[in-house]
Amino acid sequence: METILANMMAQRLLLRRFLASVISRKPSQGRWPHLTSRALQTPQCSPGGLTVTLSPARTMYTTRISLTTFNIQDGPDFQDRVVNSETPVVVDFHAQWCGPCKILGPRLEKMVAKQHGKVVMAKVDIDDHTDLAIEYEVSAVPTVLAMKNGDVVDKFVGIKDEDQLEAFLKKLIG
Repeated sequence: METILANMMAQRLLLRRFLASVISRKPSQGRWPHLTSRALQTPQCSPGGLTVTLSPARTMYTTRISLTTFNIQDGPDFQDRVVNSETPVVVDFHAQWCGPCKILGPRLEKMVAKQHGKVVMAKVDIDDHTDLAIEYEVSAVPTVLAMKNGDVVDKFVGIKDEDQLEAFLKKLIG
């Protein structure tokens, strides 16, 4: 039962990341140029795994979370969206296989969304971006950095409760 639940959670996380990356991309930067406005790939979870099917385009509504949280694609993307950001950035170094990351990630996204754009959140998968993890001396996950004007101003490792996260964010914003 736990294995099935873990697989379903992993599929949901994968689906969220896929949708976040598709929604956050500008059409000209798309990874899938063959998609047009008439067709939209819709991932669907099933007991056998994740499947992608074509369906007619439809209006998609996004929450504040998707507007304030983004996945880092590569080094130049990190430089542009984090280091050069005028808005303070919380950087969540995580991994797909990390249980505590799956707890902290959504909690942190929720707290960042409550800040109404005063801070944004960058998600960095350490398995995909080992170079960034090494550069920022990430030795365990989850590791969260607070960055302002390109500099690391605060950091924590491990899970925090909502009160601790709120204090962390207030310190970064203030």
